[in-house]
Amino acid sequence: VEVVESGGGLVEAGGSLDLTCTTSGSHFGVKTMGWYRQVPGNQRELVATFDMGNGDTNYADSVKGRFVISRENGKNTIYLRMNTLIPEDTAIYYCNVVTEVVGWGTRGPEYWGQGTQVTVSS
Repeated sequence: VEVVESGGGLVEAGGSLDLTCTTSGSHFGVKTMGWYRQVPGNQRELVATFDMGNGDTNYADSVKGRFVISRENGKNTIYLRMNTLIPEDTAIYYCNVVTEVVGWGTRGPEYWGQGTQVTVSS
C-alpha cells in the first residue's frame, strides 16, 4: 500500500500552503483519510480528517477556520489547504489512511505516509 504526500515547505507567517495525499494498492475500502502533525518531542496530533463515504470533515480547534480538507471526486486523494499560517503550525505533517472491509463496515488496516515538513517563519 502506498501513501504518497506532496507539498509543504517554507512559508512566511500569514501565507498559505497546500498538501496532497494519494493512496493506492489496498484491497480494503478507504474509510477516512486525514492529516496529523508532529513536532519533535511531542505527540502526533490530529489536524483534519475526511470521511470518504459521506464527506464529513473534522478539524482540530487550532486550525478551524484556517485549514480546509477536501478530496478529489472518485479518487483516494485528499488535499489540505492551509491558510493564515502561524509559526505554531510548523511541524511534520503525516497523511493517515483508515481502511474498512467493504460491505461489512469492519475496520481494516491503518497506514501512514512518510511525512512532509511544513515550516512557518515569523
